[in-house]
Amino acid sequence: MRLMANESAYDFETRLRQHQLELQPQTVETLQINMGRLCNQTCLHCHVSAGPDRAGEQMSRDTVDSCLAILARYPEIVKLDITGGAPELNEHFRHVVESAAGLGRHVMVRHNLTVTLDPHPVTGESMDWLPAFFAENKLEVVSSLPYWSSYFTDRQRGSGTFDRSIESIRLLNERGYGIEHSGLVLDLVYNPAGAFLPLGQEQLKKDFERELMQNYGLSFNRLYTITNMPINRFREMLERRDAFEEYMEKLVGAFNPCAAGGVMCRNLVSVGWDGRLYDCDFNQMKGLRIDIGGPVHVGNFDLKKVLDRRIVFGEHCFGCTAGAGSSCTGEIS
Repeated sequence: MRLMANESAYDFETRLRQHQLELQPQTVETLQINMGRLCNQTCLHCHVSAGPDRAGEQMSRDTVDSCLAILARYPEIVKLDITGGAPELNEHFRHVVESAAGLGRHVMVRHNLTVTLDPHPVTGESMDWLPAFFAENKLEVVSSLPYWSSYFTDRQRGSGTFDRSIESIRLLNERGYGIEHSGLVLDLVYNPAGAFLPLGQEQLKKDFERELMQNYGLSFNRLYTITNMPINRFREMLERRDAFEEYMEKLVGAFNPCAAGGVMCRNLVSVGWDGRLYDCDFNQMKGLRIDIGGPVHVGNFDLKKVLDRRIVFGEHCFGCTAGAGSSCTGEIS
């Protein structure tokens, strides 16, 4: 593909038309809620730009209860996907987990591992209750681990992150997470440590399994590979290195029509910490609100309007359709 010199070349909808693809919503299987941008880490690739200094952007109890009301009203929404920042740092985290589990929903948490070992960045309180709480409520735990060695992990997430992540996985294993037949699911997420596409998910899983078991005696269930999205901190890093266009050309050149058909925005709705609705967490960080022709707040949620909507796309969507594709649950095709 010829190199492209400006962002207008990265028109996702034009590429869809070229492949005669019309991506409409299929269902809303998952409600994904972003409980806030407060985090104990400040990662280089973070599409949320989360960190310890963002305590003012936290989901309120009223917004949490509006999300729970949606689950109670629409039984066809079978999963609650809780993300952040570090969602466990929100004071209403336990409430939303216990309430959603009580409604019979499958609840999964995006857990950065080190939050268990670090004190709460605002209150200073210990977070060591998390593994037991996860197990008691049978949460699916989805945790980022950039690599099976310290160099690449610490490079992306900060010095000492790898060792603390290993200790946190050990604590989860002790509770039964990642152990065969326990019923407690621990999934790991791999993000490339630079401006390149992830390797194949199945081979990486085998490599992670071998290295983590041989070197640390640790186990997990699944490995998901996720492409770094060219937004927020990762985009800023690319621009500082004058590498944004090169990375975008990689994504556009690797466009996979099969992966496009399986993008997560067709089966998911994202709720921001302030209750606003989006097609996905990435659109949320770009400020691209859901297009339903009316109020876009969780308090006005109408499933019929959501299913009838037009999905909002942008240049970052090439990140979900490059190579084998990428979503919050890894490869698409």
